Amino acid sequence: MVTPATTGPADPAGAPAGPPSPHDPALRADAERHLRALAGESARLREDQWRAIHALVAERRRALVVQRTGWGKSAVYFVATALLRARGAGPTVIVSPLLALMRNQIAAAERAGLRAHTVNSANPADWDTVYDDISQGRVDLLLISPERLNNPDFRDRALPRLAAGAGLVVVDEAHCISDWGHDFRPDYRRIRTLLAELPERTPVLATTATANGRVTRDVAEQLEIGDGAATLVLRGPLDRASLRLSVVDLPDTPARWGWLGRHLADLPGSGIVYTLTVAAAVDTAAYLADLGYDVRAYTGQTDPDDRRRAEDDLLANRTKALVATSALGMGFDKSDLGFVVHLGAPQSPISYYQQVGRAGRGLDRAEAVLLPGREDREIWSYFASLAFPPEDTVRAALAALAESEGPVSLPRLETRVDLGRTRLEQMLKVLDVDGAVRRVRGGWTATGEPWSYDSKRYAAVTAAREREQRAMLDYIATDSCRMEFLQRQLDDPDAAPCGRCDNCAGAPFSAEVDPEHQARAARRLDRPGVAVAPRRQWPTGMAALGVDLSGKIPPDRQADEGRALARLTDIGWGTELRRVLAPDAPDQPVSDRVFNGVVEVLAAWPWAERPVGVVAMPSATRPALITDLARRLCQVGRLAPVGGLAYTTPQGIGPRRHNSAQRLAQVADALTVPDPVREALAGLAGPVLLVDDHTDTGWTLAAAAHHLRAAGARAVLPLVLAVRN
Repeated sequence: MVTPATTGPADPAGAPAGPPSPHDPALRADAERHLRALAGESARLREDQWRAIHALVAERRRALVVQRTGWGKSAVYFVATALLRARGAGPTVIVSPLLALMRNQIAAAERAGLRAHTVNSANPADWDTVYDDISQGRVDLLLISPERLNNPDFRDRALPRLAAGAGLVVVDEAHCISDWGHDFRPDYRRIRTLLAELPERTPVLATTATANGRVTRDVAEQLEIGDGAATLVLRGPLDRASLRLSVVDLPDTPARWGWLGRHLADLPGSGIVYTLTVAAAVDTAAYLADLGYDVRAYTGQTDPDDRRRAEDDLLANRTKALVATSALGMGFDKSDLGFVVHLGAPQSPISYYQQVGRAGRGLDRAEAVLLPGREDREIWSYFASLAFPPEDTVRAALAALAESEGPVSLPRLETRVDLGRTRLEQMLKVLDVDGAVRRVRGGWTATGEPWSYDSKRYAAVTAAREREQRAMLDYIATDSCRMEFLQRQLDDPDAAPCGRCDNCAGAPFSAEVDPEHQARAARRLDRPGVAVAPRRQWPTGMAALGVDLSGKIPPDRQADEGRALARLTDIGWGTELRRVLAPDAPDQPVSDRVFNGVVEVLAAWPWAERPVGVVAMPSATRPALITDLARRLCQVGRLAPVGGLAYTTPQGIGPRRHNSAQRLAQVADALTVPDPVREALAGLAGPVLLVDDHTDTGWTLAAAAHHLRAAGARAVLPLVLAVRN
């Protein structure tokens, strides 16, 4: 969407001169006319906007535009589209990362008199109509997601026609093409295949606000695929004159929540509060709502309709803030967004620059406040663990696909490869881009093409991520200009002190926390209890792992809904439980504080029938903790000590597996109900608590409940300290 900043004066003095401004009066007048239709009578093209438009329309070449948010990158492709369509060119195809961005772009295109459509996962009923409109020349601009490029139906049915007939191809948020960028997405790299298949002299535009020198060079080189001519790179200064950057460093989460609860009302207009995890977004939104603020949680797990309503409410200033994960990121466009607060630091200064860039596009002043947390590095470490898998895991996946006579679905591949569903699919997308596998109807197949594990590159990318994390810590600690720091991270030659940030002009907010707000935040964070949903159906393909379990779990073999003290990702209890359950933490009796939290969970548990006994899970790593927890629960709740399950072999369950099929195969036959436990169960007239330290996939609890119900337990209520997801 075009913002007021887009319609401002030509590039300021001191900006890089760039290539000479093309002298083509008639085309420029035409371009200016289309810009005024888009952005108002006062709108004038910036010089680099004109250079890009001329390169695309008159020279039919490929260009990369790296400019700050709000500069007007979208105006370039809207105006170029209008000019090219008037000259008989085919529709513009925009590869765009998010549905929210697509909706904004469609609305802006329509204001410019362009007929815009989209093909995405949310509108399958419209696809045939859109394809027909394209063939009839009734579409000026088509927006698609990068994932759509490898959807078998779209790839085989629509993509060849689009590639052959596109008048312009636009790659938005182009830093995603590069695995050196802060938000690499495998599906974006499929664009290389699209570029290679374009007819000669099809213009291509790539745009981003967050590319350092290395990413800029990488993307520019990729744009030359199938063309050969050098990419025109137009890069401008990245200072955001409206942003006031500041850091408020507080000792713990109650202080940060207390500060936010006190100061949210003081922040201008409406804005975004970013968190690092889904749990933090949901919990923070609930806390702020309790204080009377009109806020919404916005995450990748939020219902799509709820997300759209939340976006609309923020755009219309009907809500003070969205409390969001990075799911509300690239492309969300609100010109009068007054503030961005980060409750926890992103992993890199470049990610941070991109997110704070949501604010102040059409304002003279907007606040960007970072509230770093002591747990940030633990969360970064978790995300780092999801990097590209080791070679033996990748080879196992390739072998499984090669040995299959047909396509293999993700659930069935999980029986051969020990990766969680999301990470497995991400790995396959990388292999698809590399040509080693292919997504087809029904799943994935191996291509048979040779493939090598580029360990040096993966290690270099990991090292780059670690440098970014250190740089983020340096940003928090610096006493120099914060905007200049971010600009230097992006290799901006125009980096200079901004005169506006807390280090240049003084802190705009006090770090003192109102005691009443902090106490209220602490009470909220100390509120324990998370529901643990039971498993209802066995994973697909267990027979391949020698496990005779399939279909729905019979109701008389299921666990009931359980409870956990907290999620490990929680910013309240989760912080303490991460220490208790850390791999190097000693196995010792549960602390009084943690035990009292568990008792509060029990007191608030709305079970259908009160438990009468306690069963402990076996553990090779924390037997003292689990045994002590079970014993104390029996004492405080006057429950029968039923005993504990046992392992069938001295090895126990073995190293942790990461997906449902692999985990169930581990635990299904590894657990047994000892005879004394069977005898105790026979004498109980009510449910039993099943006590463990944590749950992740949920299959250990499901298998244990299956055994206990078969041994005579009337009902099984899982109770764990922590949920890992």
